[in-house]
Amino acid sequence: MFWMVALPAIDGQQYVYRVYAPEDALAADLFWAAFHCHDDGPHPRASDWFDSAAIWRGHRTQADLTGHQY
Repeated sequence: MFWMVALPAIDGQQYVYRVYAPEDALAADLFWAAFHCHDDGPHPRASDWFDSAAIWRGHRTQADLTGHQY
């Protein structure tokens, strides 16, 4: 199971991260996993306001089932 977490950044862009976590994962844990992943990357600073993040459950695609990434 995975979740998608969108974080707004100071450059006006929104960066979306796939976070693998159980169905009953806490939203705060999903947020911090994505935030720390963003911090480790080359992108401009993301907002650390929890309320600014969008979090939704990801959907499996054929690419997920076959292991191919498009």
